[in-house]
Amino acid sequence: MRDKYATRHDKYCYAGTDILINLLHIHDADKLARAEAAFTAERYLTYKSTISSIEEFTLDHLKHLHFHLFQDIYSWAGKIRDVDISKGHTRFCTSSRIEPEAKKLFGRLPELSTITNRSQLIESVADLFCEINLLHPFREGNGRVQRLFFEEMLFILDYELIWPSISRQQWLEANIAGVHMNLSPLIHIFDQAISRHIQS
Repeated sequence: MRDKYATRHDKYCYAGTDILINLLHIHDADKLARAEAAFTAERYLTYKSTISSIEEFTLDHLKHLHFHLFQDIYSWAGKIRDVDISKGHTRFCTSSRIEPEAKKLFGRLPELSTITNRSQLIESVADLFCEINLLHPFREGNGRVQRLFFEEMLFILDYELIWPSISRQQWLEANIAGVHMNLSPLIHIFDQAISRHIQS
């Protein structure tokens, strides 16, 4: 996959290219993107959760999920990046600050279990999603692993999260708006996505 961040020719890329070094030794960007999509889709389907409480949703668990999804593609799956990255006009968390900032952010997650009002829950989830997105702890695959993390977390809170059918552009614009302190688009997406889990 061609590097989509503004960090080119770092140790994560093949020399003289913007293609991420991968376990499949693929040097073609489109071919790597297809392989990445196929492998992570299969790993997503085979994931079996062992989580039983909201307190277990930590940075370590996010790292575990990232390893699960990307273990077939990248040797650094599940490992925090050690380079600084940005995308467009968005600068993500400085690599040296990821661990301390994550500790503060993930420490807020148990508060979600005390919220009984659906609208308040959706606003809080949108806010936390935006903040964790700005953390962007991995060199690649942040969006996929974060969505899986939130699906699992909402399930533990007795909700179901099914992502609505929106375009990639709409999703990107919602996340960019969140960076600029406008959570309305993300709130709208989560309002469509979150419903009470119905016990069978």
